[in-house]
Amino acid sequence: MPRPVTLFTGQWADLPIEDLARKAREFGYGGLELACWGDHFDVTRAIKESGYCAAKRDTLERHDLSVFAISNHLVGQAVCDVIDERHKSILPPHVWGDGDPAGVNKRAAEEMKNTARAAQKLGVSVVNGFTGSSIWHLLYSFPPVPESMLERGFAQFAERWNPILDVFDECGVRFGLEVHPTEIAFDIYTAERALAAIGRREAFGFNFDPSHLHWQGVDSVEFIRTFRDRIYHVHVKDAVTLLNGRTGILGSHLNFGDPRRGWDFRSPGRGGVDFEEIIRALNEIGYEGPLSVEWEDCGMDREHGAAEACEFVQNLDFRPSGRQFDSAFAEAD
Repeated sequence: MPRPVTLFTGQWADLPIEDLARKAREFGYGGLELACWGDHFDVTRAIKESGYCAAKRDTLERHDLSVFAISNHLVGQAVCDVIDERHKSILPPHVWGDGDPAGVNKRAAEEMKNTARAAQKLGVSVVNGFTGSSIWHLLYSFPPVPESMLERGFAQFAERWNPILDVFDECGVRFGLEVHPTEIAFDIYTAERALAAIGRREAFGFNFDPSHLHWQGVDSVEFIRTFRDRIYHVHVKDAVTLLNGRTGILGSHLNFGDPRRGWDFRSPGRGGVDFEEIIRALNEIGYEGPLSVEWEDCGMDREHGAAEACEFVQNLDFRPSGRQFDSAFAEAD
C-alpha cells in the first residue's frame, strides 16, 4: 500500500474547513493534517464539546478524507520563546492574555497539554509543532556565548516540555518537533542535544521536514538515518538556495517571496530537495505514515501548486523491493 498523501492545512487557514476539504479532495489528497487555528481544529472546543471531534471526522469523511495528525506549531512556539509583540499575532487570545511574557509561556504550555488531550479525543496519535527556544538569538557567538548559557537553554526546554510530554504519555500521543530555525533543535547536532535534554523519552520525536534542512546545508537523508526511530511524521516541502554574490544564507532581512533573498521555499519538486533519496531513506527505516504536503511558494498560485504537489508526491512514492533484483540467478542455481 502506498503511504497516504495528505495536505497540511496551516497555510489554508483563511478557508473554512468544509471548503478546504472539498478542494483537497478535488486536488487528489487522501487526508488533511489539521492545523489548530482558523476553524480547522479548535483545541478548547475539542476538549469541552462532546460532539466536536466526531463532527470534524464527519466533515472529512464526507469528502473521503482521513486525518492522521494535528499540528499546533503556533502555540508550541510560545512555550520556550522569549515573548515579544510578534507572538500576539500568532497566538489565540486566551493564550496571549495580557501579554505578560511569563504568563504567555505558562498558558502556552497548558494549551499544548490540552492539544495532546484533544488529539486523543480525535483519535490521532501524533501532534506536530514547534517548541520555541530561549537561546536561538545566541546562534552567532558574538559577543562570545558561554557554554553555560546554552546549557541553561536546553535545561529550560526540558523543564518546560517534560510536564507537557507527561500528558502526551498519558494520552498515548507523540509530539513531532518540526526541526526548524528558531526552535530548540534546528539541525542534527541540536536535535541530538534536545533528545538528550529530555532523556530521550519516546513521547518526543520529529516531524521531518527537509526544506528547513536543505537551505542550511544539512543532509536530509543523514537526518532520517540518525533519527530512524524518531521520525513520527513527514512533511513534503521544498526549498531553493539563490545565492548570487549579493545576498547571504541568513536572508538579509528580506521577506519570503522577495527575489533578492538567498533562499526561499518552493512547491514540491521545483526546488533543490532530493525527494528520491528521501523516499529511499524512509523505506530503509520502515516509515509507514503519511507524506503531508506543506505547501509554501510565494511565486505560484496555491491551488495550482497544491494540485501539482499532490500528483508529484503520488508519483514519487514507492515501496521497497522484497527481493534482490538478481535473486533469479541464485534461484536458477
